[in-house]
Amino acid sequence: MEIQRIENMCGGNGHVFLKPILNEKQLNGKCGLYAEVTLEPGCSLGYHEHHGESETYYILSGKGIYSDNGELRMVEAGDMTFTPDGKGHALTNAGEENLVFMALIILN
Repeated sequence: MEIQRIENMCGGNGHVFLKPILNEKQLNGKCGLYAEVTLEPGCSLGYHEHHGESETYYILSGKGIYSDNGELRMVEAGDMTFTPDGKGHALTNAGEENLVFMALIILN
């Protein structure tokens, strides 16, 4: 699995490390993404909306500020977020450690 470094993902600050768990063939047209994502301190994944899909984050380690359609809340290891079709979200590393989470996009 090749780790990708993506700068300013969705307009966020800094960079995101994306480690795909399954490739496009394995996702079989049912999912858009299944990956481990790492945000280093000071980095964020910018606000974006999902259309024709939903996205779930499962926080593995670290602490972050999650924007659920503009409503902010803290997330940490063991927390789960869900963004349904037509809604948006963002995530910022709010700690001094890496924020690591699993991201799953399910196509409608």
